[in-house]
Amino acid sequence: MKDYMQPSASPAAVGYADQDTRAKFIMRTYHHLFGSILLFVLIEVVLFKSGIAESMARALMGTSWLFVLGAFMVVGWLASHTAHRAVSKGAQYAALIGFVAAEAIIFVPLLYVANRFAPGAINSAAVVTMLGFTGLTAVAWFTRKDFSFLGAFLKWAFILAVVAIVAGIIFKFQLGVWFMVLMVGISGGAILYDTSNILHHYPEDRHVGAALSLFSSVMLMFWYVLQLFLSRD
Repeated sequence: MKDYMQPSASPAAVGYADQDTRAKFIMRTYHHLFGSILLFVLIEVVLFKSGIAESMARALMGTSWLFVLGAFMVVGWLASHTAHRAVSKGAQYAALIGFVAAEAIIFVPLLYVANRFAPGAINSAAVVTMLGFTGLTAVAWFTRKDFSFLGAFLKWAFILAVVAIVAGIIFKFQLGVWFMVLMVGISGGAILYDTSNILHHYPEDRHVGAALSLFSSVMLMFWYVLQLFLSRD
């Protein structure tokens, strides 16, 4: 899981940098974000075209989802910690690539079900997610408002969401459509928070960590938007 505390605002933060430095940081961050999305798509295409996805989906669906969720949270926390704090660029890139690979793996069962039972749902969810991301990015860019105050709310919201998910797994009850809608809203808040930090608070040399955080939020939105499309069938 990523850290929803505000990055330290220091003279090294992009908010204190000149316009050219800020522009370069933002460009690098979004290039890495779109590169991460392309890598995610490439991994999924390879898995599905090779036939590995079906056996992987069956294996993951046959495994305790608590174990899968726990493993993913550990990987996510390690990746975020490394990308935001490691001095080595190699370690930062390894963290980003590792996190993208982990996201691709955990998405396999959901994409497999969508691909088999709801043709077109994946493309529709991707379009809705992209529209949501674009709209929220525009809000942060054009208002130039500092949304870092959302950090504490997001932290507690995700803790409560994890507790609800774990309870649902243990006691075998469905969280329902309203939980999915709520999580789409929370992921939107995370995108707004991440974008604001990219504009104001990230250190100039942390574009890899910034891209990882934003990628995580975008994929969270895509996960729950896709589940909403599947819930119609």
